[in-house]
Amino acid sequence: MPNIASAKKRMRSDARKKLRNQMALSELKTLDRKLVQSAGNPQEADLIAKRAISRYDRAVSKGIIPRGRADRKKSRIQNFLRKLKK
Repeated sequence: MPNIASAKKRMRSDARKKLRNQMALSELKTLDRKLVQSAGNPQEADLIAKRAISRYDRAVSKGIIPRGRADRKKSRIQNFLRKLKK
């Protein structure tokens, strides 16, 4: 437990950031699961994919995930959609 006031404040702000990051990561995982579940309906899958790609870009801009991870996930989403449309 920190004794210095700035360290205490840092702990509080870190806890808020951790919660915000967990919520964002949870949403990304949920969208990935929904995309796989919507494999039978290409229109729904397309909507979910657009939302997921947008959320990945937003997570990168906020520093929640690295750019490379987001690019890899977005590429896999696009490949998944391409296979669905065949």
